[in-house]
Amino acid sequence: MNDDLDPSGVATALLASLGVLLRRVRQVPTGGGLTMPERTALSRLERSGPTTSSALAREVQITAQAMGATLGALRDRGLVERRPDPNDGRRVVLTVTDAGLQALKNKRNARAELLAQALTSGTFTPAELKQLATAAALLERLAQNI
Repeated sequence: MNDDLDPSGVATALLASLGVLLRRVRQVPTGGGLTMPERTALSRLERSGPTTSSALAREVQITAQAMGATLGALRDRGLVERRPDPNDGRRVVLTVTDAGLQALKNKRNARAELLAQALTSGTFTPAELKQLATAAALLERLAQNI
């Protein structure tokens, strides 16, 4: 089998290249005022729905104290709100507010714009742009199979 088509080699190359891309995108300031922990907490709440602070901390593998501080800062800015748990009135769950959803959208748009600028910098040919578009769909499918 060709070494370039060896699934282990492809997996290693994908992880390395995606890791570099994600680190670069995260390092470049995009504004929006969200720290990485804040963005992570908001994104998880958006995807998973209302949950407790401790459950969110377990999900992202940080201490409950660190998550509490992050969520406190988000609450102070009106990006997250506390509500009674509909299944257990003794518990409190956290949800993303409309302002929190907008902050996430702004951050995502800024990062997409950053990538778009890199893609239109003249270093990518139309054929390469087409390959990247195809790769994006394949990466999405790969993610769904993990």
